[in-house]
Amino acid sequence: MPNATILIPARLASTRLPGKPLADIHGVPMIVHVLRRALAAHLGEAVVATDSEAVAVAVEKAGGRAIMTRSDHVSGSDRIYEALEAIDPEHRLCIVVNVQGDLPTVDPADIRAAVKLLDDPAVDIATLAAVIADPAELTNPNVVKAHGTPVAPGRLNATTFTRADAQGPGPHYHHIGLYAYRRAALERFVKLPPSANEQRARLEQLRALDAGMRIDVALVKSVPLGVDTPEDLEKARKMLAG
Repeated sequence: MPNATILIPARLASTRLPGKPLADIHGVPMIVHVLRRALAAHLGEAVVATDSEAVAVAVEKAGGRAIMTRSDHVSGSDRIYEALEAIDPEHRLCIVVNVQGDLPTVDPADIRAAVKLLDDPAVDIATLAAVIADPAELTNPNVVKAHGTPVAPGRLNATTFTRADAQGPGPHYHHIGLYAYRRAALERFVKLPPSANEQRARLEQLRALDAGMRIDVALVKSVPLGVDTPEDLEKARKMLAG
């Protein structure tokens, strides 16, 4: 897909896990594991967008590409938009995928599944979710739940995202914060002011829904491990052993 690219935002600052992108997983920085997974999706170039020279050096040392961005971005979407404009000022790229830099176990096939939803011209933004299998997640406010209308097997048209307890009969879906944008949708999104729903729930994707943008959700088999704490890092090391 020559008109697509994957951008991986990576900030060095992290309160719960300082230096997170450079955390060692079997001799390789975590951000490089994520980059390799992104490249394995075979969607085009994958680039790390960072405000840290140390992260950029680590990526380039591993043979990858990094681009420096401002340090004052509020969100990863703002960071990838700056990076996109820098790497493609001619606007040749039509699709951009935002893969978080703390997902070292993300499945390349799942990245492709999100992008596949953009084959439908009515979809502005595509994302992922998986069925909640652990009952504890149903009432965990740190687990964002995706709600939507089924439009095809394995696919929802999102109606909302929430941190609230899941109610009623299932299935209920754990939202995975990976996004594939049409370029025009990303440009529109980052220029919109935060919506009231977004600010109340602390969920950026609600800004897009409140603005009438269509988000579709590809249902995948499992949730990739997001590394936010030292305990998560140990889990990642075990999962990626060998």
